[in-house]
Amino acid sequence: MHANIDWLKSRVELSPNREAVIDAENKDSWSYKELHERVGKLADFFISNGVQKGDRVALLSLNHISYLDFIFACMKTGAIFVPLNWRLSDDELSYVINDCEPKLIGVASVFEEKLNGYMAETIVVINNNEYVEELTITKPAYNVELNESDPLAMIYTGGTTGRPKGVVLSHRSILWNALNTIVSWNLSDEDVTLTCLPMFHTGGINVYTLPLLLIGGKVVISSSFEPEKAIEDLLYHKCTVVLFVPTMYHMIIQTRKFQESSFPNMKLFVSGGAPCPHKIYDAFREKGLAFKEGYGLTEAGPNNFFISHEETAERVGSVGKPMLFNDIKIMKEDGSKALPNEVGELWIRGYHSFEYYWNRKDETDHTMKEGWIHTGDLAKQDEDGYVYIVGRKKDMIITGGENVYPLEIEHWLESNNDIVEAAVVGLPDEKWGEVVTAFVVTKVPLSEEDLKDYCNQKLTRYKVPKKFHLIDELPKTHVGKINKALLKEKAMEDSTSS
Repeated sequence: MHANIDWLKSRVELSPNREAVIDAENKDSWSYKELHERVGKLADFFISNGVQKGDRVALLSLNHISYLDFIFACMKTGAIFVPLNWRLSDDELSYVINDCEPKLIGVASVFEEKLNGYMAETIVVINNNEYVEELTITKPAYNVELNESDPLAMIYTGGTTGRPKGVVLSHRSILWNALNTIVSWNLSDEDVTLTCLPMFHTGGINVYTLPLLLIGGKVVISSSFEPEKAIEDLLYHKCTVVLFVPTMYHMIIQTRKFQESSFPNMKLFVSGGAPCPHKIYDAFREKGLAFKEGYGLTEAGPNNFFISHEETAERVGSVGKPMLFNDIKIMKEDGSKALPNEVGELWIRGYHSFEYYWNRKDETDHTMKEGWIHTGDLAKQDEDGYVYIVGRKKDMIITGGENVYPLEIEHWLESNNDIVEAAVVGLPDEKWGEVVTAFVVTKVPLSEEDLKDYCNQKLTRYKVPKKFHLIDELPKTHVGKINKALLKEKAMEDSTSS
């Protein structure tokens, strides 16, 4: 098998005894050689149980070394790894399983009941870290011919509307995302990351985990997120790089442990998955810590841009410039390329791109055109080439003929120390087409007038929300994004009932 497909084998030959993976809960650890031995046994088990090239192999588990066992075993056998989101409702999980039709399912014992009624030819129950040793394996002879474009993983998107879509990532797309990340983000075999983000999500598996295993670094896997424990793990394991979503960072910066810790080994904190409030930037800058915001999507990478710590101080909110091995362009509605500082849709192209949506040819054709992924995200690029994400295309508000981008208003509201977080949506209105509406979570009681006065300090009049809803908590999707569809639905219900 080519080294650019089974690259774990090549890594083992280069650094067999280096520590590869650590379990944050019990401190179990595995060298690259030990990880490869586990993977080999699981691959043999797959083949022994009839798994063939192109078959789907699913996993339902909290973050665990089994994610790495499964994806690398699929890398050897040609199966397609499908990590299942344990946060899904029974109906959503049923849809995903029926859609991908797995030949084999691995399930953590805590989730066994969630699989009641689902059929798979083989189910592997994962009780502990050494579950691989408990498998009954015949030593099969197999020789599968794999190409770079063959599917390696299928990650289901966590959209706020419609059914989840299976995003098919090839061996090539996962490898090139890792290579691009290593080169563009200057990773080395001395780097250590903590993986708290769910590994059923591209952020948990593709941002740092696989790139570091390719370069020979170290991955610490945590099965859950608790802010104080995450800080303890970062310090104890001398982590150098980490990815959290803004919701996690919001909890982290409020802890005493964050205020008291200097994080001597940390080279970079990265935020991703959703727009990052500027107050989080400020909290890290005040401590002299390197912090940046990334941008990605399951269909591309997810790593696409680079910006240095020094540059973030001058360009707060920028995701930087395109990474070395991918192209971007920003396109206007009329099909022309946006000028500097003009807003348009972000298009991305590169070997890290997805292959197709599972069972959804029409949606694939709509998203991928002539090699370019139409992201559905609005962005602008300044004269120096730095890119700023403006928001989702579908979230743009048109009020009285003016385009309003919710992110600008959200950032301004969240700059108020009495506001925890905010979300802005457009609601139908007979006079204006849509009215700007804000949902706000506050630390102390604030009136609608207080909020309007604060907005008037900076925002153009038509951008000031006409309505404010004070709520206890903003609803989130299972990947930590604010569920604006649910907010709109609630506001519409409130207006009809009043």
